[in-house]
Amino acid sequence: MPKSLILYRHAKSDWGAESNSDHERPLNERGIDSAEIMGKVLALANQVPELVITSTAVRAKETLILSVESGEWKCDVEEDSRIYHEDTSTVIEIIKSVSNKYDDIMLVGHEPKWSMLASTFIGGGQINFPTACMAKIEFDINNWEFVDARQGILKWLLQPSFFRKGKFEF
Repeated sequence: MPKSLILYRHAKSDWGAESNSDHERPLNERGIDSAEIMGKVLALANQVPELVITSTAVRAKETLILSVESGEWKCDVEEDSRIYHEDTSTVIEIIKSVSNKYDDIMLVGHEPKWSMLASTFIGGGQINFPTACMAKIEFDINNWEFVDARQGILKWLLQPSFFRKGKFEF
């Protein structure tokens, strides 16, 4: 069975919040709204992954928690600090180490890493990842160990501005 990866950029963070570091910065009100919208959208589209691995940054974890709760996702969740701290090659190694019992996974993380990673997987081009944006990439492999550059097909890219409250009923 093919494998699929959803890259999910954290929602809009609060630059004015009193936090001691970039890692500790929380979401702002728009970010909270966007994370909830994207959680519902993914559930309604029947695209909830089996496993989500999130960055340990507060804004990434909050994005995931709000999405899971609003969309009532049923999935396994893990945290990995390397998503925040390391480069795209390390993130690829994280993906390669995922158990093959999972066909559909999601990583919650950051820019510009997600743009670079998506571009690497689909073989080039520029991809814009606004906050709370999700991109699904499919791979014609049956083992995560074989995921590599230029093997993916971009299936969709969604951003919360397409689904703002008032435009759709959730």
